[in-house]
Amino acid sequence: MADFETGTTELLFELKDKVAVITMNRPTVRNALSPALTGAMRQAIRWAASDDRVGALLITGAGSAFCAGGDVKAMGERPVGDHRPTAQAQFSEMVARHHEIAGVLRQMRKPSVAALPGAAAGAGMAIALACDLRVAAASAFLSTGYARIGLSGDYGIAWLLTRVVGPGRARELMLTSERVSAANALNIGLVSRVVADEELADNAFALARQLANGPQIALGYIKDNLDDALTIDHAAAIDREADRLLKARTTQDHKEALRAFAEKREPQFTGG
Repeated sequence: MADFETGTTELLFELKDKVAVITMNRPTVRNALSPALTGAMRQAIRWAASDDRVGALLITGAGSAFCAGGDVKAMGERPVGDHRPTAQAQFSEMVARHHEIAGVLRQMRKPSVAALPGAAAGAGMAIALACDLRVAAASAFLSTGYARIGLSGDYGIAWLLTRVVGPGRARELMLTSERVSAANALNIGLVSRVVADEELADNAFALARQLANGPQIALGYIKDNLDDALTIDHAAAIDREADRLLKARTTQDHKEALRAFAEKREPQFTGG
């Protein structure tokens, strides 16, 4: 199977050590989203989710930002009158775009990591929240940003933010558009790790590579269990965990882990 080609310089893609590295590449506008960028990202995430050579996904931004969200300048240049798409057409395209980026990131059973070299604002923050883990450079910051430009939110950010930091904090961040430093983001659980700016790329990739080369079936079941924890009661969670544990016991990766433990070595997982 051929590697994925983005078809645009606004999104870079590399498959390395089982990690699909997606880089938003509009550094002069802090990687603000454009139709070309989001179109390529939709395809890249779908490809990474389905290709067996990919064990984990790493999303980052070129230059000094992760993603500033929507391109505010372009918003002021939208077509008007007869050239403007109907409200239904706008809604349909928007929903498809949001589902195929944040939705697929959230639903994919492969681990995902967002590496934040700088600002993650608006939709950029939502995309980061849709990933399993977030690693931030010390100089990075996050902001919902929507209220500042008279908008309400997209990519499911309110849902994602509520589950990451809780309803009270999510309301504060959505309503105020407060800029949250990397250090404060770590304190409230908004990011998983904070590292020195110059160490971000290596640290985030090492984390993604560790996940990509882990026991893929078990990691998928772990994500299932964590998702269930938000929607079902404890008794039901026990039953579902037990079912998945029994299935995980039959995998080649589990058997390899037992052999490695007995032989005092690191396991070599194959995803089977």
